[in-house]
Amino acid sequence: MNYNLEVLITEEEIQKKVLELADQINKDYAGETITLVGILTGGVMFMVDLAKRINVEVVFDFIDISSYGEKADREKNSDVKLNRDLLFDIEGKNILIVEDIVDTGKSLKYLQQYLKLRKPKTVKLCSLLNKPSKRLVENLKIDYLGFDIENKFVVGYGLDYDQKLRNLPYIGVVK
Repeated sequence: MNYNLEVLITEEEIQKKVLELADQINKDYAGETITLVGILTGGVMFMVDLAKRINVEVVFDFIDISSYGEKADREKNSDVKLNRDLLFDIEGKNILIVEDIVDTGKSLKYLQQYLKLRKPKTVKLCSLLNKPSKRLVENLKIDYLGFDIENKFVVGYGLDYDQKLRNLPYIGVVK
């Protein structure tokens, strides 16, 4: 199938931003260990590139959550389902959630609350992309943010269209 894509954020822009975020994370966590919690599946590419540039001790773990509910009512009244939990105990640990994109914020609010029940030392959020116009959750703090984008359907660098196009090295808009 042919996809009509327009490049929104180039591979070079992504890698420059990943380096900037890693530099800030290195400063903020100097001398400490952090657990990167990647949200499957979209956040994996971003997490791997970010981790390669972090020079403090890093532990990897992954979690899989999804929103579900009636399709027509998904954005307003969706619930969040935990599909795969963490493998490791996070009590007393520095947790950095790594996400590909934040839109409504409902899943991330749920995840932050869920993780805080396990008594970590800190819980922070790092997202490559942010769609502020889609936000339904107030006061969701993104501690490390790559790019704010408009409300467009984006693919590449982990983001998919029907599970495809995740492997693109850039962020594209489906036209």
